[in-house]
Amino acid sequence: MAIRYLPCSSSVRTAALALGALVLLSFPASPAAATDVPAEPAPPRPLPAYSSTLLDRPGVQVRPGPAAPGLPADVTALAWLVADARTGEVLAAKNAHRPLPPASTLKSLFALTALPHLEAEQRHVVAEHELDEVGDGSSLVGVAPGRAYRVADLWRGVFLSSGNDAVHVLARLNGGLRTTVQQMRAKARELGARDTQVVSPDGYDAEGQVSSAYDLAVFGKAGLADPQFARYCSTAIARFPAGGWSYRIQNTNRLLTGADGVAPYPGLLGVKNGYTSHAGATLISAAQRDGHTLVVTVMNPQTGGGQAVYEEARSLLDWGFAAAGKVQPVGSLLPPQQDTHAAPNPAHAAGTATVRALEPDDSDWPAVLLVAAGAVTVLAGVVLALRRRAVSLSRRRNTARRYPD
Repeated sequence: MAIRYLPCSSSVRTAALALGALVLLSFPASPAAATDVPAEPAPPRPLPAYSSTLLDRPGVQVRPGPAAPGLPADVTALAWLVADARTGEVLAAKNAHRPLPPASTLKSLFALTALPHLEAEQRHVVAEHELDEVGDGSSLVGVAPGRAYRVADLWRGVFLSSGNDAVHVLARLNGGLRTTVQQMRAKARELGARDTQVVSPDGYDAEGQVSSAYDLAVFGKAGLADPQFARYCSTAIARFPAGGWSYRIQNTNRLLTGADGVAPYPGLLGVKNGYTSHAGATLISAAQRDGHTLVVTVMNPQTGGGQAVYEEARSLLDWGFAAAGKVQPVGSLLPPQQDTHAAPNPAHAAGTATVRALEPDDSDWPAVLLVAAGAVTVLAGVVLALRRRAVSLSRRRNTARRYPD
């Protein structure tokens, strides 16, 4: 069956309005109107649990309840955020949407983008040109041209050693650097991460490349929901192949490994850390405790040296677990709901109606006839209703004559 889209001119609109008036006239008056009693007002709509506009404001945003703990005073990061990784509710944040360079935390978006496209057991011999655009001073895992690597090995190089060399090889396997950057941009928009601008897939400092504490938390939440991502980001130690032998690599996330004097955080799930001289230290961390999973992002602490990002994340995780159920959310990591009123997809399964858009035929008669047919139907209903009312009144009069008071 073909459904034909018809043009709508002034004559059609006039006929449609007339039909609408007839439809309204055909309905009986409501009891409220008949007795002049005002209708009961509709109950007020409940306010949402949070207001997304709070996260658009600069500074610290939190809605504590009477028993909520105070925010830690030792957090100096330019931006940070604490959220429930399961529900997406943001418990507190500072400068959530402030655009800042992300450093290697952007590799979380790279993994979300490329992981689904690459088979973990695929083997690849690295070509020299695949490493040509790795930036000077990049963190490396030790990928060497001419050697064969499994994709899974390269991913461990990305998550544990933050290897930009591994990122570039995987990006080439994913269709190239330009294609991967475009896919990362699309993935960020799909997840509702509107602050992120991708220039390089490895997070290396590049003009215009920024993200935000909010967007990094979105990436962390999405990553924890992906089994491959979650497995890689929580791996503390692995072996990386080097021809006929392999060497030990350790995750650079000190909250996970307890390296360099940073105590490991109980229940930590990892995610991703980063550092460049331009971005400072950045971190996405997640942890589980007492049935709750939190994701915390910290961007560029202003004091404390290289360990500050881990200690500030620790303080925010501790606060988040203590504040669970005692604060009202100030926002959500969930993307806006899709428009349920969007036009339907014209490509349906076989056996259903096919929708075809046709050029206007400069004729309103098909539409007028349809409207007229509807009007006749409504008029017939009105006449029938009036006749039934007349019969009912006649019966009442006859009954009154036969049985007077």
